[in-house]
Amino acid sequence: MLRVGLTGGIATGKSTVVAMLRELGCHVLEADKIAHRMIEPGAAAYDEVVREFGRGILLPDGRVDRPKLGAIVFADPKKLARLNAIVHPPTLAAQDRELAEIEQAEPHAIAVVEAALLVEAGYDKKLDWLVVTWCTPEQQIARLTEAGAGRGLTVEQARQRIAAQMPVEEKRRLADEEIDCSGSLERTREQVAALYAKLRKMETERSLKSGARGKSS
Repeated sequence: MLRVGLTGGIATGKSTVVAMLRELGCHVLEADKIAHRMIEPGAAAYDEVVREFGRGILLPDGRVDRPKLGAIVFADPKKLARLNAIVHPPTLAAQDRELAEIEQAEPHAIAVVEAALLVEAGYDKKLDWLVVTWCTPEQQIARLTEAGAGRGLTVEQARQRIAAQMPVEEKRRLADEEIDCSGSLERTREQVAALYAKLRKMETERSLKSGARGKSS
């Protein structure tokens, strides 16, 4: 199985690219969604998050109010680091389990792990290929602050979120492949189709080599 990491700065097009890869047949693991599961009541990180940040972050039904928690941690790098230290270990363990399950069910699959903090968490070292999405900083700000289609943040909040992550230029230097999401959706789709063809070829060649080694032994 080919294990691919997909990362990039916030609002650089990761979700769009991962949706296209899913449509093409890749198995997709979205780290944000796994992390959100980890802070549901009764889940691995819930109690420690509540102890650390107080019951004021809870909704009436006991679930974590993620926008409220986000406002707290993105305004304070130390609190963000503390949240990551609590949530990352069970999230990474869940990713490992899900990847193993995919590989057992479909040994020649292409599995894509999409995560904003993939490199920061060191998880890229467990993967075969790293893809980084990017767009202009102005586009990031616009996408984060637009009402409706965007996330409706203030400019200050948008800058806090961007500053909380490794600069996109650093991630691009580590990438095996880049997807430029600064242009049209069709242009992005063309790049993703080319990427998928390359990944499919890589997995096929790996499978053939593995089969040849098996026969020779």
